[in-house]
Amino acid sequence: MTVDEDRPAVGTLRSTDVAHHSPAPLGHTDPVPLGHTDPARRPEPEPGRPTPGSSQDTLVLRDIVARLSAAWPSVDEAVVEGAVRSAYESFREARLRAFVPILTERRARKALGTAAGGAHAGGGHGHDDGERR
Repeated sequence: MTVDEDRPAVGTLRSTDVAHHSPAPLGHTDPVPLGHTDPARRPEPEPGRPTPGSSQDTLVLRDIVARLSAAWPSVDEAVVEGAVRSAYESFREARLRAFVPILTERRARKALGTAAGGAHAGGGHGHDDGERR
């Protein structure tokens, strides 16, 4: 008998591998990790990772508003803040939160540029086409 005889081939699952894991209900946007079928017993978010609506997100949004207000001094700060909030809200369901701040800034920058009649305020991270690379 060799060590590999009891192991399935790479990329295959045995019924015992998934027997105790239930799929997330349809429309459920925050899946319960494998092994945690009770939503009340979900593990805490990873340390240092902001969760939607966290105080760290609030600070990041303030920084974005400040940068965009400096880039568009003729636009009222309330309008800039509204563009940033709208852009941030569009990523509310994002599970990978690490890129939400940069995507929020790019989307808000694009919206402000469009609203200002296509005037480019610079600082576009080297991309004129918004979020595409």
